[in-house]
Amino acid sequence: MNTLLKIQTSLSGDASESSRLATRYAEQWLARHPGGRVLTRDLARDPVPHLTAERFAAFAAAPEERTVAQRAIVGESDALIAELQAADVVVLAVPMHNFSVPSTLRAYFDHVARAGITFRYTAAGPEGLLTGKRAVVIVTRGGYYPEGADLQVPYVRQFLGFVGITDVDAVVAEGLAISAESRVAGLERARQAIATLVADPGRTPSRQAAGSTPESVAA
Repeated sequence: MNTLLKIQTSLSGDASESSRLATRYAEQWLARHPGGRVLTRDLARDPVPHLTAERFAAFAAAPEERTVAQRAIVGESDALIAELQAADVVVLAVPMHNFSVPSTLRAYFDHVARAGITFRYTAAGPEGLLTGKRAVVIVTRGGYYPEGADLQVPYVRQFLGFVGITDVDAVVAEGLAISAESRVAGLERARQAIATLVADPGRTPSRQAAGSTPESVAA
C-alpha cells in the first residue's frame, strides 16, 4: 500500500497556509493513489520533546541495559521512525519562524536521526538508510527571501539527505504578509507547483518546483 506521511508544524494547525498546502498535496496524491493512505503528524499539536541529556543517554544505551524509563523514551523515537520507514512520500509543511524552521521540527529531526537505524557511519562518511523515498518540502513565508537568505529549504534538504531521502522537491509560497495581492499570487504559484509535482512523480532531485518570485527562487 502506498503511504504518504504529512508532517505539519504550524502553530495555527490545519488553518495555516502551510498545512493547507500540504493537505492539498495529500488530497491530489490520494486521487492518483486511491488505494493509498495518508498519515498525519502535527508537531505543533503533539510536539516531540526537545532533546535532553536524559533522552540522548537513552538512545546511546545498549538495548539490554536500558531502564524502564529509557525504553519508554526510545519507544517514542521508534514510533516516529516507523512512520518514516513506512512512508513512500513525505510531505513537510514548514512555515518560517525567525528565518528558520519551527523548533518542533528540529526536535523531531533529533529524535529520528538514530545511528544504525536511520543512518550509519562508514569509512566513506555517513550513509542514510531511509532510501527509496520521495519528499516534498512546502515552505511559507511572510516576505521574500533571495536564494542566499533561504535558511529553510537547504537545512531540511540537508537533513533529509543525511538519513537517505535525496529525492526532494521544494514548494515555496512567500510574500504572504506583504499585501493581499502578493498573498494571493504566492499561494497560487504554490498550488500550481503542487499540481505539477503530483502529476510528475518521476521528478529527479535536480528538478525543482518553487512558488516564489523570479528574484527569490528556492534552492
